[in-house]
Amino acid sequence: MGISYPQGATPLDPDEAAGLLPTHITTQADLNAWEETNILQGQAWAQRQTKRDLLTEGFVRDLHSHMFSHTWPWAGTFRSSNKNIGVDWPQVATRLRNLLDNTRYQIDHTPITGNAATCDALAIRFHHQLVWIHPFPNGNGRHARLMADTLAIRLGQPRFTWGSASLGSTSDAKARYLQALRLADGGSTDGLIVFARS
Repeated sequence: MGISYPQGATPLDPDEAAGLLPTHITTQADLNAWEETNILQGQAWAQRQTKRDLLTEGFVRDLHSHMFSHTWPWAGTFRSSNKNIGVDWPQVATRLRNLLDNTRYQIDHTPITGNAATCDALAIRFHHQLVWIHPFPNGNGRHARLMADTLAIRLGQPRFTWGSASLGSTSDAKARYLQALRLADGGSTDGLIVFARS
């Protein structure tokens, strides 16, 4: 019979642990706490970038790097293998560039001033497509949510609340978020917008 670990004390897979920059982390709970601190640093960095164009590959990579640079050596680097989600890895840069260009076009050609619903829809569609592309080896959902928050703020709206709860792997909020993403995969982002503002 295997060892039973308390909730959150599950030891890291050896392959996962081999790539970690901090050597003191031994459990999933330790990793979650460390990543959360690193992500808050990334959020603070994003808030300071008031004059930088966020719809560029450089900003997308830099934000991921600032969110995970103290955790993973590949932070800010596009993935080089396929995952169970996302476009084929050689297409990441092209698909991302298309998303950024399309989003810029929508902003430039859509009356958004004072229209919160239009701004939210635009930012949530951007988020959904960024998750679908899945540019990085890990952290894509957290990165896409922070990108969408940053875009919403640039459009004059408050950041999203994303269900007002932790989106940890076992939470009810995470299940609702994933269900809303699946509905968006089918073409309806209404549920994802409602979730993001709940």
